[in-house]
Amino acid sequence: MKPIGAVNALYPMPTTLVGATVNAKPNFLAVAHVGILNHGTPQYLSIGLHKSHYSNSGIHANRTFSICLPSEKLMVKTDYCGIMTGKKTDKADLFDVFYGDLKTAPMIRQCPVNMELKLHDVLDFNTHDIFVGELVQTYADQSVVVNGNIDIASLKPLLFDMASKQYWSLGQPVGKCWNVGKALKGKYETS
Repeated sequence: MKPIGAVNALYPMPTTLVGATVNAKPNFLAVAHVGILNHGTPQYLSIGLHKSHYSNSGIHANRTFSICLPSEKLMVKTDYCGIMTGKKTDKADLFDVFYGDLKTAPMIRQCPVNMELKLHDVLDFNTHDIFVGELVQTYADQSVVVNGNIDIASLKPLLFDMASKQYWSLGQPVGKCWNVGKALKGKYETS
């Protein structure tokens, strides 16, 4: 093994469109820095946004935001949301926007999955706001729901890789979680 520096090697990550109401208008920006903080109830998710982003003020003001999961089909519009600022562009015109119970977390009908969050906390880093949201509701197109769960093969999420600066698609499953490791049971346990 050779050291290569403090390189974040967690990519690829799902590309999302984060929605916020800014100055009474919906805005969206492309974000791949999304974190799952727990698996309990309530569930908390985080997004890391540079302080210069237009959407930050809307999240602070309304205390709500959305995390929308575009499919591969929305790659061009998603990328556009990542390279244009809401200060000069009405990105909501790209989409059919809807709202849930929170009323100020805009979501996108063309995204197969949308999550509505209320702001729980903000971690104030020098250059970034880390917004921690409590998941209030998830909206999913029936075409991506199988047995009550989101089927990622049907979703076809758009994946982002920082090293290659490319979008990627999902590959085939390679094994069942909490199952394939059973092949090693009994070989490494200690008394």
